[in-house]
Amino acid sequence: MASTNDASSVGRVAIVGTGSRGLMFVNGVAQRPGMTIVAFCEPNTVRAQYYNDHLESLKQPRVPVYPPEQFREMLLKERVDIAVITCIDALHDRYILPALKEGVRVISEKPMTTDVEKCRAINQAVKRYNGDLTVTFNYRYNPVHEAVKRLIAGGEIGTVLSVHFEWLLDTVHGADYFRRWHRSKSNSGGLMVHKSGHHFDLVNWWIDANPVEVAGMGRTAFYGAENGKRYGWAKDYERARGSDAAKGDPFAIHLDDEPVLKSLYADAEKADGYHRDQNVFAPDIGIEDDMALLVRYDSGVTMTYHLTAYSPWEGYRVMFNGSHGRLELEVVESKFREPAGPQITGGMVHGTEAMANAGGVRISVHPLWQRPYEVPVEYEHAGHGGGDSRMLSVLFGPRPGEEVDKGDASKQKAGVRDGTNALAVGLAANESFKTGRFVKIVDLNLEG
Repeated sequence: MASTNDASSVGRVAIVGTGSRGLMFVNGVAQRPGMTIVAFCEPNTVRAQYYNDHLESLKQPRVPVYPPEQFREMLLKERVDIAVITCIDALHDRYILPALKEGVRVISEKPMTTDVEKCRAINQAVKRYNGDLTVTFNYRYNPVHEAVKRLIAGGEIGTVLSVHFEWLLDTVHGADYFRRWHRSKSNSGGLMVHKSGHHFDLVNWWIDANPVEVAGMGRTAFYGAENGKRYGWAKDYERARGSDAAKGDPFAIHLDDEPVLKSLYADAEKADGYHRDQNVFAPDIGIEDDMALLVRYDSGVTMTYHLTAYSPWEGYRVMFNGSHGRLELEVVESKFREPAGPQITGGMVHGTEAMANAGGVRISVHPLWQRPYEVPVEYEHAGHGGGDSRMLSVLFGPRPGEEVDKGDASKQKAGVRDGTNALAVGLAANESFKTGRFVKIVDLNLEG
């Protein structure tokens, strides 16, 4: 089996996990003639069938489906060059470790994994087998984020001294993490690990620094049974499908109304009993929805960070204070949501479609003793701001007639160190939530 260390348009690819996110990789591989999907690894036979049907619709041959316990057999028998890991976050290590041992190039969805022990094991395996592991931080490839990277690296505001980052998930997208497997911290690590890996990696990359200490406070302030009753949002149902109570609930997702979600989840329930449309105000919510952090970096930079998962609008604001000025970024992904409007879809969950009521983007620079100015930038609301297509170009090579994207992100591959640094902030935050203390990342011993 070949292992490549740069973008290649030739390779035999296996996809692990057949949820909605994995379809992006299937489509990306199918668009590159030298690359081939050779297998799926998935315990749910109905979802695997949907993936094979999708392959046929792309004029690609159907491929064998292997259960998780036959993963190593799949690697050997199908001569896999690249394993793409898109399953439940807490299971990533089960596939990353044996793939690295067999010399297979690994591409893992973020986060790389979900706890300290698994992170340490992955780092040790990369060292032991000289493994090739990429973590898909697609927000790096977003042209707006690349513009911020260039401004900071070019010294537009001098030396960065502090950062403030506010991320708002709305009551459609944010609520979705409380309907599905992510609501259990044992599956996802909570939003500090699952979602915020996006944000922490961006800051690490933007300021070219490593996090060293974290303090945080987090709680379930809005979702869950007690909060639902307290604020008057609770409805009496376990899951939306087949429930009259869910029909009038703006927080409910209706799988039968969206073809992809119906095929991947509603129709697949009979295979594993997984319900994708659970009540966000249920008593078993196990993750936080309101989180505040203070992070210190080895460069001396400090960051204040706040994530809210129940906002009326969705987007983020980032402010960089420097020795010679200030840089501000504001991205409005959805200005507001309407109860009678479009409910969430698979594309809206994963950024392949623009959200309803999409807003704008603004980058402004405020030099000391000078007039502020705005930096012109174009923003694509679908595909994670254009990041997905550019990332696929870097990972798998360009499509026919295109050149590989040469943006800032392609010059700094997100490998195991980057995956670990992003994960470090989230894991330290979770520890701080429990202990109420500052947590030094070196004490976690994530690299082993």
